[in-house]
Amino acid sequence: MKPTRQSERVLLDHVRECIERIREYTGGAQDTFLQTPMVQDAVLRNLQTLAESSQRLSATTKATEPGIPWADLAGFRNVLAHGYLGIDLEVVWNVVERDLADLLAAVERMHRFIEGDGA
Repeated sequence: MKPTRQSERVLLDHVRECIERIREYTGGAQDTFLQTPMVQDAVLRNLQTLAESSQRLSATTKATEPGIPWADLAGFRNVLAHGYLGIDLEVVWNVVERDLADLLAAVERMHRFIEGDGA
């Protein structure tokens, strides 16, 4: 089934919400993340969810943001979903700290693309 403008909007909103939750849960503090198992669980779950939502975006919408490594994001989701014992929290924190701001900016641009283009 071809994604609609509405379904794309919902997916992008979902990704945005996950990023906002991660920021809220960690307060931007690595120590909070590394020292609090409940925060780790919440962050990992939201990363998995946002990656899953991003996989459901249309190729057309993702193509508007070629700087986002969509295949890597899908692979990261698989590691989070299936690599329970092998998850390196330092690597996860690096993703949170380094990559989420760029992803959020891309989500905002894709949202504007959908509104203007009617994908």
